[in-house]
Amino acid sequence: MATMYPRASSTGATPSEEMNGTGNLMDFLDEPFPDVGTYEDFHTIDWLREKSRDTDRHRKITTKSKESYWELIKSLLDAWSGWVVMLLIGMLTGTLAGVIDLAVDWMTDLKEGVCLSALYYSREQCCWTSNETTFEDRDKCPQWQKWAELMTGHSEGAGAYVLNYFLYVLWALLFSFLAVSLVRVFAPYACGSGIPEIKTILSGFIIRGYLGKWTLLIKTVTLVLAVSSGLSLGKEGPLVHVACCCGNLFCSLFSKYSKNEGKRREVLSAAAAAGVSVAFGAPIGGVLFSLEEVSYYFPLKTLWRSFFAALVAAFTLRAINPFGNSRLVLFYVEYHTPWYMAELVPFILLGVFGGLWGALFIRGNIAWCRRRKTTLLGKYPVLEVIVITGITAVLAFPNPYTRRSTSELISELFNDCGALESSQLCDYVNNPNMSRPVDDIPDRPAGPGVYSALWQLALALIFKIVITIFTFGMKIPSGLFIPSMAVGAIAGRIVGIAVEQMAYHHHDWIIFKNWCRPGADCVTPGLYAMVGAAACLGGVTRMTVSLVVIMFELTGGLEYIVPLMAAAVTSKWVADAFGKEGIYESHIQLNGYPYLDVRDEFTHRTLATDVMRPRRSEPPLAVLTQDSTTVEDVETLIKDTDYNGFPVVVSRESERLIGFVQRRELTVAIKTARQKQDGVVSSSVVYFTEDNPQVAEACDPQPLKLRRILNLSPFTVTDHTPMETVVDIFRKLGLRQCLVTRSGRLLGIITKKDVLRHMAQMMNQDPESIMFN
Repeated sequence: MATMYPRASSTGATPSEEMNGTGNLMDFLDEPFPDVGTYEDFHTIDWLREKSRDTDRHRKITTKSKESYWELIKSLLDAWSGWVVMLLIGMLTGTLAGVIDLAVDWMTDLKEGVCLSALYYSREQCCWTSNETTFEDRDKCPQWQKWAELMTGHSEGAGAYVLNYFLYVLWALLFSFLAVSLVRVFAPYACGSGIPEIKTILSGFIIRGYLGKWTLLIKTVTLVLAVSSGLSLGKEGPLVHVACCCGNLFCSLFSKYSKNEGKRREVLSAAAAAGVSVAFGAPIGGVLFSLEEVSYYFPLKTLWRSFFAALVAAFTLRAINPFGNSRLVLFYVEYHTPWYMAELVPFILLGVFGGLWGALFIRGNIAWCRRRKTTLLGKYPVLEVIVITGITAVLAFPNPYTRRSTSELISELFNDCGALESSQLCDYVNNPNMSRPVDDIPDRPAGPGVYSALWQLALALIFKIVITIFTFGMKIPSGLFIPSMAVGAIAGRIVGIAVEQMAYHHHDWIIFKNWCRPGADCVTPGLYAMVGAAACLGGVTRMTVSLVVIMFELTGGLEYIVPLMAAAVTSKWVADAFGKEGIYESHIQLNGYPYLDVRDEFTHRTLATDVMRPRRSEPPLAVLTQDSTTVEDVETLIKDTDYNGFPVVVSRESERLIGFVQRRELTVAIKTARQKQDGVVSSSVVYFTEDNPQVAEACDPQPLKLRRILNLSPFTVTDHTPMETVVDIFRKLGLRQCLVTRSGRLLGIITKKDVLRHMAQMMNQDPESIMFN
């Protein structure tokens, strides 16, 4: 706060300062303190303060830009820095996603065999380059050899099968062991999905190192290893974490973002959009995902920048073309049959299944994670990963639908059966007299291949449902999008084939009569797989709008929006009936992060006085007075307490509120003053007044004026303010704390932690589960 001084003398000090020797002191204190405004680890930022600081910075730049051309150029560079950061984030995220996709393809195939012509080729790339591949045997080529064939010369028989089985399990165990070891040794924050922590960070929480360079490097490497090991996890969630690490990395290049936590979070919101953009090849879906699911504060400017970052990321990934199909995702499909109104019934039933699966998964996974936290299991993360990988690999290999990568499985389930498909799922009995275009094959009776595929898919469904519950949350990078979509796609394909066969064999039934004539292509089982995938992903994450947009960007089918919407809304309704929290909110609660969800409703009739501290049984509130506290008193208060800040009052008798001072700023200010200012000792009086402190006698120690770090407009409410209003204020303004007064007299303080604990108490939950400030 600026202070009015008398005209300075030629020495730079006012006459009164020259008399009492405080001239140098006042000059020093009018400079900004180093490190003031930064926050401690595991603390919440003050959104209002960060916004105010950015406004002051912007005002200064605007004023200076009128002084010279150089300052004008600097102001233009400052204005463009946001777009430059978005460009860099998009390019790096797209590049990393492309590299991860290529590496995962190669390492997944490495478990089964190797390309003799080039070791770094995946099976598909190996067979593309071969001149000896025929159309009938396009999955086989001489250059690609399975391990048994390479080692023993035999590709068939029990011995070859057992050897391939053994090496598949061995490679899986090696990959997962490397992944968990790298995470444990170099970057413990690289484990898990990362989205619950990203949500918490974007709400204003500080987790130092979570978005650091080491985390970025280790997460990228271990994500490839974890996905390649064949565990029931995906790379899509962790790609959001990787993108946010890229955002944090580029923020450090620009002081506009590195010195302002509020501005940094705007960049991280856009980075999250870029992450989803490359994960699903869905730029618009990425922007909506950031808006709907992860962001806490999302101004219009951030929307435009998110759009730009997602565009650049998608363009970069398209340039790399990791799948070789000129698409951004592996499971891009095109359907040629419209859907019919009667099909809404099975679509809605798939929505119900998705909601039930979501509720089951959240309950089961949270129970397992809680058990992991509270038992010896949590002390052996490497052993847990090895055991789960071993079980997964041993059970997955015999079934061709679980042996392959989950993305390839989803791709096959989404596919429409054309004339050129060789999959078991397309083993229909053909009519030899059929002469129709390739894209319009009529419904046909299922052949033996389809029935055997249905049994294998049913077993794969049970396996995926169970194993995913135990896999998500282990100490390796693990996404949830792909496993959830796989569960839904399997269920959807089974339902789709059942409806297709009913329509073929019973086309005279009243429900099929109007729209399914004999010899027509009525039902597309792949569409049911797509709807089921959307339903299960919606049931687990509770996404709606962004989910539908991501799914139609995946498939390119605008006409299937209504089935997707019906399934997404149904799954959300059903899952919400068992509990309002999605999987990410549940993990935030499990970890005790101070996340105040905008969607939570507070309907209890309590008042601020019921929540504020100190309570009746507690010691009085720790406060500072404006002109009678010594440096020693302040240092003792800081040492004896762990509060984030202290109210400043006129005197202890009147308790009239003056302002609020942050603990960190107080500590830094006193430490700096002791180092740089002569005469500041333990008995020096600390002043928060506007007037200059006067030294009564020459022998008295120098006073220390700290009005500059005092917040003169802390947010206050009266003791009779309803808690519903207080919760709303904390949510919408992003407050760290709020002071409670009556007629200007300080009564107590309410922190974000107090609000969260009160809400937990009102919902009959354990208030002590909120562990951080």
